[in-house]
Amino acid sequence: MPLDSLEKLFVEELKDTYNAEKQLVRALKKLADAASDEELKSAFTDHRAETEEHVTRLEKVFESLDMKPKGKTCKGVQGIVEEGKEMMEEDGEPEVIDAALIAGAQRAEHYEISAYGTLAHYAERLGYSDAAKLLKQTLEEEKAADEKLNRIAKRVVNPKAEAAA
Repeated sequence: MPLDSLEKLFVEELKDTYNAEKQLVRALKKLADAASDEELKSAFTDHRAETEEHVTRLEKVFESLDMKPKGKTCKGVQGIVEEGKEMMEEDGEPEVIDAALIAGAQRAEHYEISAYGTLAHYAERLGYSDAAKLLKQTLEEEKAADEKLNRIAKRVVNPKAEAAA
């Protein structure tokens, strides 16, 4: 399909983000299982539940456009997830692995923040006010998840990782 309108671009980005969220639902379970720090494990588990809600919201956006929810492979998140798998398979100190897991998770959060910011703006420009509201709600939750990971990294995980050596 040629990208010859903002509406078509919006739909393509929506499909990409839908697939990204589906990938992240699976990845967050693996991250929680791999984390050694209980607070980090809990953060991943909580964000997985939130991410499932993000999928539901995206489905509502598709429905508001009279479209069936459908994704297209999000290669950006696919690469981030693959890097995360590699970190989980590394041999090393659990505290350092936790720091690596946070780094990977924050890459995904930053990708999502960018995607949702763009989608919300497109929805506003196109007059899809209900969709824009849903997308902005998810954007704020992604920002909060990133901040939570940042706090855990700075307060708990990174100091433990530094002391591990």
